[in-house]
Amino acid sequence: MILSGDAIQKKLGSDIHIEPFDSERLNPNSYNLRLHDELLVYEEIVLDMRTPNRYRRMSIPPEGLVLQPDRLYLGRTIERLETHNLVPMVSSRSSLTRLGLFVGTNSGFGDVGYSGHWTLELYCVQPIRIYAGVQVCEIFYHELCGEVDEYCSSKYQNANDIQPSLMFREIGSGDESEQQLELDFDRLADHSS
Repeated sequence: MILSGDAIQKKLGSDIHIEPFDSERLNPNSYNLRLHDELLVYEEIVLDMRTPNRYRRMSIPPEGLVLQPDRLYLGRTIERLETHNLVPMVSSRSSLTRLGLFVGTNSGFGDVGYSGHWTLELYCVQPIRIYAGVQVCEIFYHELCGEVDEYCSSKYQNANDIQPSLMFREIGSGDESEQQLELDFDRLADHSS
């Protein structure tokens, strides 16, 4: 069962935390989230899931930024979110998909207990100008049945920034230790700031 907008508002401060919250962005069964003013883009031509991939930061200026097709952009929500006893899901807003911009369409399923800013995957089918602060996606909540083990992974929990893929922590590499991979990732993150 999906929570109504009224139920979302009633659960604020207990099972649902949205900071900052604005009742103007509350929908009949979801809440609109805004796009932060920074994006990450990978610099590798071929992305390798066994290693940290280089990326660079981009700022969205006040006049907007044109996204190009066939390029993955990672962004994040302005809002910090936390959910307990419910399953959060993020979906593109239909007004944007009608312009050919897709946001987190395949990875919008969240974990119970996640806390932090949501990293958003942005992909467009033709060039489109985007703006910081735009209501880019919506979050909605499913009720759960059964015992709950809350999300507690060190990979993405408490994210305060855009999180590139950390898949390499799961599968490692044939000849490098996970510790070396983490050092490489930290170096890339520091270098790209």
